[in-house]
Amino acid sequence: MDWTRGQIIGRGSSATVSVAKVHGSGEIFAAKSTELSQSEFLKREQRILSTISCPQIVAYKGCNVSSENGKLLYNLFMEYAPRGTLIDAIHSQGGGLDEATIQAYTRKIVLGLEYLHSNSIVHCDIKCHNILVTNDGVKIADLGCARELGDVSSADLAIAGTPVFMAPEVARGEQQGSPADVWALGCTVIEMATGRAPWPGVSDPVSALYRIGYSGEVPEVPNFMSKQAKDFLDKCLKRDPMERWSASELLNHSFLEEPKFQLKGVNSFDSDTPTCVLDKGFWESMEELETNPSTTYKSSLNSLKERIQRLSEGSTALCQQKPNWACEEDWITVRSNSNKEPELVNSSQDFASLNANESIASVSRDNNLVFYNEPTSTSGIEACNISSSISGNDNSNSCNNCGSLVASECTKESSKCTKVDLNGNNISFEN
Repeated sequence: MDWTRGQIIGRGSSATVSVAKVHGSGEIFAAKSTELSQSEFLKREQRILSTISCPQIVAYKGCNVSSENGKLLYNLFMEYAPRGTLIDAIHSQGGGLDEATIQAYTRKIVLGLEYLHSNSIVHCDIKCHNILVTNDGVKIADLGCARELGDVSSADLAIAGTPVFMAPEVARGEQQGSPADVWALGCTVIEMATGRAPWPGVSDPVSALYRIGYSGEVPEVPNFMSKQAKDFLDKCLKRDPMERWSASELLNHSFLEEPKFQLKGVNSFDSDTPTCVLDKGFWESMEELETNPSTTYKSSLNSLKERIQRLSEGSTALCQQKPNWACEEDWITVRSNSNKEPELVNSSQDFASLNANESIASVSRDNNLVFYNEPTSTSGIEACNISSSISGNDNSNSCNNCGSLVASECTKESSKCTKVDLNGNNISFEN
């Protein structure tokens, strides 16, 4: 099957995400690509996605290996989400969704979690950035951090996720099972209600990990939420993972009673930007303290002090580890004036001028996509009905050395980068 790779819409430290189009049908999809020799983590995500099928989880659409510019690339294809991420929906509402919409979305997320957990899969990074809005509700996306419980190959995986969404036991480096997803669900409901990530007073990742893991506190529940919503969150945010309700139990909670749903604005949601199907969202929230799946915790470390010391001093060691881009939040919008590099265009631009050199194969006005005359012949795609979307966020800086989004500049030592900063760069405790 032939397909054409379009513009790069995201770039991590070890992989890129591009828009692509299937020849003949014209269907659009997202191609997450990395060099074949460095595709271990992407293959793990593909393995999990290819074995599951759930209406509340983004669909896997195929994978293949292509040869481009003298390099072998591993490509993972995923489903099109027409309305962007849940964080896009929150931004479009000016911060915070109404409770009826929160109820409906939460039920869909819990259904997806119940499916994953019943198949011994833990998502490990539930949050609004990783939830896609569709015509029918929402879908869980980005299983780049996911792990299979009981799988030998997953047993040695590092604890990973976004610090401010981590459960206490995860912040302490102890375990990351299905109860951790339920805690993150509670944090996500708070994010939907307030438009902000939980723990808004936390200023850095180390403080977040310490406060979540050892303070005895739970995220603040908004006073304006209903009694049922507050009780639901209480069941999600038990500090003891053994006391948290399971996804199956939460489905029977009165907050999620289906007849009460009145989806206000679900079908009228109009994203201000092209949409996103990809891992970790393309929106960089200054209120979120994020990490990538190369994050590792060693639970046998002698003390919290030692872990924090290694976190603050370990930039050199951390950057020597192979990053797992699949859980990378450090995606940026890539723009280029070079004819050799695909670019993102505004629908108001003069498309004729863009195609003066006849290098553009086609333009989609609906999605602001440009496809260039450089078709890629591939084989082995398992399905064709695939599409994708893009983000217009270009207000972040990118480290020229490591490709990470940074608040200002990366702190460099030799060729290494410090990735502990307020924009969610890598946080690791080595094995």
